[in-house]
Amino acid sequence: MFSLAVPVVFAELGWMAMGIVDTLMVGRIGPEAIGAVGVGTSLFMGVVIVAMGVLLGLDTLVSHAFGAGRLLDCHRWLLHGCVLVGVVSLPLTWMLWLVAGWLDAWGLDPRVLEPTRSYLGAVTWSVVPLLLYTAFRRYLQGMGVVRPIMMALLTANVANVILNWMLIFGNLGAPALGVTGAAWATVGSRVVMAGFLLLVIAHRERGLQPGLLQTPLRVDLSWMRRLLVLGSPAALQITLEVGVFAAATALAGRLVPAALAAHQIALNVAAFAFMVPFGVSSAGAVRVGHAVGRVDPHAASRAGWTALLFGVGFMTLAALTFVTIPSLLISAFTTDPRVLDIGVSLLLVAAVFQMFDGLQVVATGVLRGLGDTRTPMLWNLAGHWLIGLPLGYTLCFNVGFGVVGLWWGLSTGLIICGIALLAVWRQRIHALVAKDTTVDSRKSIVGSRSR
Repeated sequence: MFSLAVPVVFAELGWMAMGIVDTLMVGRIGPEAIGAVGVGTSLFMGVVIVAMGVLLGLDTLVSHAFGAGRLLDCHRWLLHGCVLVGVVSLPLTWMLWLVAGWLDAWGLDPRVLEPTRSYLGAVTWSVVPLLLYTAFRRYLQGMGVVRPIMMALLTANVANVILNWMLIFGNLGAPALGVTGAAWATVGSRVVMAGFLLLVIAHRERGLQPGLLQTPLRVDLSWMRRLLVLGSPAALQITLEVGVFAAATALAGRLVPAALAAHQIALNVAAFAFMVPFGVSSAGAVRVGHAVGRVDPHAASRAGWTALLFGVGFMTLAALTFVTIPSLLISAFTTDPRVLDIGVSLLLVAAVFQMFDGLQVVATGVLRGLGDTRTPMLWNLAGHWLIGLPLGYTLCFNVGFGVVGLWWGLSTGLIICGIALLAVWRQRIHALVAKDTTVDSRKSIVGSRSR
C-alpha cells in the first residue's frame, strides 16, 4: 500500500503545485492578474470536474479486470474511456466559451474582467489533453502502475515553469502575453502530461499478450453504460465536495477582508494536507479493486483497513501540526495581525476535523474499490449541503461567530461524513468476508462427506 500510495500522493501534490506556480508567476504582473487566473481556473475546473469525476469509474472497472487477470478487458475499458473523452469534449469546450462570453454578467471588476476572459478562452483548449491524461492515468493506476504518473506531473511542472517564463514575460523571443501566456503554458503542460502517459502505455504494452493494438475497436453501449453508472455518482460526489467549499468562500466574501483572507489562507493549508489522504484514497481503491477482481475478500479487507490507517494516521499528524505551530503556518502567507489572528483560530478548527476528513476521503476510495460510488455521494450531499453549510451559515451570520462559525459548520459536515462512511465500509466488507467464509465452510463440509 505504501509503495503504491507514495507516487500517487506526489502526483496529487504536483498537480496542486502547478496552480501555485501560476499564481506566483503572474503575481509579478499585479493583483488583477492573480484574480484573473484564480477566477479563470475556478470556472474551468467547475465545468470539467464532472467529466474527470466520471472517469474515476475506470479505477474500479480496470482494477477489477486486472485483479481477475483479464488484460483484454483492461484495454477495452481504456478504449471506452477515450471514447467518452471524445464525446464530452466538444460540449464542454462549447460551454466554457459560452461562460467566457457571459463574464460581463458576473459583476467582475473591469480590471479583472478582460484578462479573465482572455485566460479562460485560451485554457479551454486544454480540455482534450486534460481528459485524456485522466483516462490514461486511471487506466495505469487501475493496474497498479503509478510511478510514471508521478514522473508525468514532475515533467509537466518543469514544462509549466519554462513556458510561463517564456510566454508571460516574453523571454527567449516569445511574445509577452501576460495572463494569456499563463493559460497557454497550462495548455502546453497538460499536453505534456497526456503525451507522457501515452508513451508510457505504448512502451508497457510491447510484448504483452493480448496487446493493446489487438483490442477490438468496437464500442459496447452496455460497457459505456456501466462506466457512466459507476462514474456519475463519483463525479457528483466530487462536485458536491468542491462546491461546498466554493460556496463557503463566497459566503466568507461577505465578511470583512481580513476574514476572507484568513479563510483563503487556512483553506490552502488544509487543502495541501488533504492531498496526502486523497492520494492514499486512490491507492486504496486500486488495492481493494484488485482483491475483489481475484475474489479475495480477506485481502480486500486488509487493503481497505490499511489505507484507512494510513490516511487517518497522517491527518492526525497534520492536526497536531495545526495545533502546535498555527502562527508559523499562517505567517508564511501574511504579516497582517488581524488576518494572522483569525487564521490561527481557523487552523485550530481545522485540527478538529482533520482525522475525519482523512477518514471520509479514504473511505470513499475503498468503497469505490468495492464498486460503490453512490453511498459516498449521498453522504456528501447530506453531510455538507444539508447539515454542514446551513449550520455554518447560521453560526456565521445569525449567531455572530463570523468565519470561525462557518468553519465549525463545515467541520460538523466532515465529521458526519467520516463516521458514516467508515460505518458503511465496515458493514460492507464484513458482509463480504462473512459470505466468503460461509462458502468456504460449505465447501469443506462437502469435501469431508465425499471422502
